Amino acid sequence: MSVLLLVLSALVLIYFSIGGKTAAIVMSVATLVGVANDGWHLLSFVIGGLLLALALLITLPGDLRLDKFSRPLLGWVRSRLPKLSPTEQEALNSGSVDWDGELFSGKPEWNKLLDAAPAHLTSEEQAFLDGPVEELCKMLDDWQITHEHYDLPDKVWKFIRDKGFFGLVIPKEDGGLGFSNTAHSEIVMKISTRSVSAAVTVMVPNSLGPGELLMHYGTDDQKHHYLPRLAKGKEIPCFALTSPVAGSDAGAIPDKGIVCKGEWNGKEVLGLKVTWNKRYITLAPVATLIGLAIKVYDPEKLLGGNDDIGVTCVMVPRETDGVNAGARHLPMNTVFMNGPTWGTEVFIPMEQVIGGQDMLGKGWKMLLECLSIGRSISLPALGTGAGKLASLATGSYAYTREQFGRTISQFEGVQEALEPIAGYTYMMDAARLLTAGMLDRGVRPSVPSAVLKYRNTDLMREVINHAMDVVAGRGVITGPRNFLARAYQAVPIGITVEGANILTRSLMIFGQGAIRCHPFIVEEIEAAGMEDEDKAAKQFDGIFYRHLAHTTRNALRAFVLGLSKGWLETAPRQGDIQKYYRQLGRFSAAFALMTDVTLLTVGGGLKARQRLSGRMADCLVQLYYATAVIKQWHEEGYPDDQRDLVEWCLQTCLHDLQDSMRDAIINFPVPALRWPLRLLVFPLGATGLNGPDDKLGAKVAATIVNDTPVRQRISRGTFINMDPDDPLGRVLNAYNLANETAEMRQRLHEAIRNRDEDELDGIALLMGHQRKELVDWACAQGIIKADECPKMEEALTALYDVIRVDAFDADGLKALAKGAKGKRKVVERPAKG
Repeated sequence: MSVLLLVLSALVLIYFSIGGKTAAIVMSVATLVGVANDGWHLLSFVIGGLLLALALLITLPGDLRLDKFSRPLLGWVRSRLPKLSPTEQEALNSGSVDWDGELFSGKPEWNKLLDAAPAHLTSEEQAFLDGPVEELCKMLDDWQITHEHYDLPDKVWKFIRDKGFFGLVIPKEDGGLGFSNTAHSEIVMKISTRSVSAAVTVMVPNSLGPGELLMHYGTDDQKHHYLPRLAKGKEIPCFALTSPVAGSDAGAIPDKGIVCKGEWNGKEVLGLKVTWNKRYITLAPVATLIGLAIKVYDPEKLLGGNDDIGVTCVMVPRETDGVNAGARHLPMNTVFMNGPTWGTEVFIPMEQVIGGQDMLGKGWKMLLECLSIGRSISLPALGTGAGKLASLATGSYAYTREQFGRTISQFEGVQEALEPIAGYTYMMDAARLLTAGMLDRGVRPSVPSAVLKYRNTDLMREVINHAMDVVAGRGVITGPRNFLARAYQAVPIGITVEGANILTRSLMIFGQGAIRCHPFIVEEIEAAGMEDEDKAAKQFDGIFYRHLAHTTRNALRAFVLGLSKGWLETAPRQGDIQKYYRQLGRFSAAFALMTDVTLLTVGGGLKARQRLSGRMADCLVQLYYATAVIKQWHEEGYPDDQRDLVEWCLQTCLHDLQDSMRDAIINFPVPALRWPLRLLVFPLGATGLNGPDDKLGAKVAATIVNDTPVRQRISRGTFINMDPDDPLGRVLNAYNLANETAEMRQRLHEAIRNRDEDELDGIALLMGHQRKELVDWACAQGIIKADECPKMEEALTALYDVIRVDAFDADGLKALAKGAKGKRKVVERPAKG
């Protein structure tokens, strides 16, 4: 009993983070009481002595502990910590830590999440969405853009320039609109529901590019000259990072600039002779100002420093001699301007270095800072927009499409596909808004931006694939009627660009987050890297024992919360979702423990353990998205009609989190630690988190089928067009008519089912396009009242029109191949009436 008392005393002290002299006093008393109570038994004495020694170690005089313990430990830790390259070190130092740090801590402070200022729009921003954005969307015909013009029409380019779409985030004093990051996200998202090509055209100048870099790092002269021109579209920017042999790895790019003297505007000045070969560069074919990431060298020591200066961001005007651009790539049948750019020994003065000569060699950090913004907004907004479009269109189509006398939305197989469309879209939107809110608070979310880019584009793929399954043949036939084709074709673009998802998941999210967001690792790496041994040992001494207590506490929390199934964790009462808070707290502790164990045992080998890194990334993704859903529901006042969606999202995240954690443990690269980790994280086994059941899944599927406020909430921010001749408008118009005539059509179906074949008066032989005959028969039989007949015929015409697809004759297909408008027809008989 005395041994148990001693161990429990130590565990309680660690669990509640009680340290220092208080811990030493408590352990001294516990040791004396326990040993005396047990008759000075040797075992009690040894265990008590060890625990007391540990407590005393932490409270020893600084010099004694430093010399006897901390210095030797520092040498061992140096051998375990990952070795960082210069570009990795810059990545580590870039950006800032926000809610992601709480998830890595093992004990998230929920009030920090709930009390953080949310994403919001000003009245001016909302007016822009309701005005110019709405007007732009009405001007866009995606079929014409992608199959006839292979470009945005001239009037659209002009409208984008005139209304300031290229200067959304440029400050008003520099000629821009000065909008928030949330507004930027909402604008790109809405446009993307109409045309991916137009959305990309708008988003690129406002995210990663010369404009963003100039705003943060440009000289006053550069800002005064370029920002007003960029805001008004007088300059079209692009930014070129990706090289054929190096991808987007700035540390490996071969593109270079040699410091030299040359002539610029009739004068000899100091500058760079730049050689580059870039590809996949959005807006490059039309750009007038080309931003480049290059490596700068000074072999003649004209600057008096090192030969190798490092990654640098420069601007090259298109009209400069030697610049080549204008050829185009065609990314998966989307036609936003994208292509290669190259040049050989093109001279530019130092004034074309972004930030001027003082920013030579600092380009990688500049890019990382801006990437955390662009990757948090652009592609996540596209992914969310695709989800909202799929939810609105597919839910409507499932309701209007009938088979066997029933709407297909009533089939469980179809509901199984509608369910993740609705749930994942809500999840994507919540994560998008959480991260946009961070940006508007001034956070540079380097880790969340990677999480968001990876997961939203991945969920976009999931959602669009499910939507195609529901729409089936209606979705695979290319033509002006198809409302899903472009989103489906654009999926690989989002997956690939701005850091391919394989790279982002397996290397960046956890590899960077484990260090960047850890409460102690960054300082320990700094201490290990110090050349002054005394300073290094002192800094390490001030950190390591707190780190040790942190790891032990999280191990205890993971074990205790696993045993209690989370019930010992405190949780906010808002929303009546305490059980989810408790599970998230439990897995945050387990995630923090796994992070420490991974860094301790794998260390610098983590880059080679990409399966482990990917699974840990998946754990962080699920924690982040679950908490984003909670935050969004909180900001909307916990509306009860969203509860099913919220619970579906939380149950899905926790189920996937459990699976990822389990996979990480059973495949942990140090086999001897697998069993102890399973015991600590899953003391009762990896059970109990089974994900949403069928009953909840059916309710979530219904949220995008039934005409309710929650359906409007899911699709909020989508461009709505009710024109029956529009791809989306055709489906929405039919959906509205189907709702209006639901009771009438039910009467008709019942009448047909309940009559004998010889009494049908030939009605069973009518084809689907013979709607007038069917309505006339129903009126004659008194099934439908005379004043209902016009509406009924209108509804049946719309419902039939929804399932019709496009067909092209041979000449039409040849014309399309040449970029001209081809003759088109539908495969079914023309509608009568």
